[in-house]
Amino acid sequence: MKVTQPLVKILRSRKMASLLLLGFASGLPLFLTSRTLQAWMKDAQVDLGVIGWFSLIGLPYTLKFLWSPLLDRFVPPILGRRRGWLLLTQVGLLVAIAAMSLQHPQQALQLVAVNAMLIALLSATQDIAGDAYRTDVLEPQELGIGASTWVLGYRVAILVSGSLALILADYLPWPTVYLLMAALMAVGLVTTLWAPEPIVQGHPPKSLMDAVYLPFKEFFQRLGIRAAILVLLFILLFKLGDALVGNMATPFLLDVGYSKTEIGAIQGTFGFLATTVGVVGGGVVLTKIGIARSLWVFGILQALSNLGYFSLTLLPKNSLWLLLAINLENLCAGLVTAGFVAYLMSQCNHDFTATQYALLSSLMAAGGIILAAPAGDLAKAVGWSVFFLLTLVAALPGLLLLPVVAPWNSRLEAATESQNNR
Repeated sequence: MKVTQPLVKILRSRKMASLLLLGFASGLPLFLTSRTLQAWMKDAQVDLGVIGWFSLIGLPYTLKFLWSPLLDRFVPPILGRRRGWLLLTQVGLLVAIAAMSLQHPQQALQLVAVNAMLIALLSATQDIAGDAYRTDVLEPQELGIGASTWVLGYRVAILVSGSLALILADYLPWPTVYLLMAALMAVGLVTTLWAPEPIVQGHPPKSLMDAVYLPFKEFFQRLGIRAAILVLLFILLFKLGDALVGNMATPFLLDVGYSKTEIGAIQGTFGFLATTVGVVGGGVVLTKIGIARSLWVFGILQALSNLGYFSLTLLPKNSLWLLLAINLENLCAGLVTAGFVAYLMSQCNHDFTATQYALLSSLMAAGGIILAAPAGDLAKAVGWSVFFLLTLVAALPGLLLLPVVAPWNSRLEAATESQNNR
């Protein structure tokens, strides 16, 4: 009964149902400019190095903090400050994703890059508006279930735009697949019109300078310059090994002969379940051992999970090995996500939570997008086996910073409480 209560609450609440569907709209565009697009380019026989550099298309996700104050400062003429921006970005996303169906990666790669960059820009802006809407519309006692509901919708969207799109691409032309994905953005549009209006709290900032400058100033003053720089470096590097694997996983699996249907079916079923188990299990373990120790344990497991893909380079093609490698990586990715998100939250002051979390999460995304961009060229230069061994080496700098930024016996939760009680 206790397990079904949250689901019943979601189904009965217009607010929670809206968050579930808006989370879906938020997650839908991500893979359409990354893993799914990589698979399309691989089919079109685009150079592996070029495919790797296309991860830079995700730059708007790392730089969204630069224009996020604009969404607080200015109010669209319809639907208010939050839903107005959601509606504008979702209309743009529907058109931009549909426009991908007109592209030809083999003949005009530049146009594909421009189109994909526009999608990423609109998607990052939708994320800013969605995060702000979620924060404004939820009561304090609803924050937990509201956040979980949003993440659930987001993960379902990733399943659809990643695994389902790959399976569809085995039976339909890629342009048709992108048209179908564009049509699904209508879910977000209708939900935005239907979603309840958040109660207005406070007033839009009068100065863009205050919205941008004060969170930076507080962060460096609280931690000190040296400690703050080390924390930022840790956030940038901690998931680098995982990012390198994530950037090249799909091209690698296609390269060694697995079909898009095999990859999509395993990622979309067992892989999805493994990630969900990892996220939920990570949260349970985190409450037992704390944030700092969870970073140590989950970080080491995350690095070792890359050996699953390394083993695929040595073993004969077999769906069982593929299943084990994907599940191991997804399980560990879920674990480390739970610990790392908690760590990011522990570094924020409640007076500036939204802005500081956006800054830190943008830096985390930068590690996965900018530093992992040469992954394709690296794989071409050293071969797949050595490449996956090097991803273990890439995980070491982040792990080596743990004694400084999250010592084993430290209580980061207590530090957070202390900051917020000032």
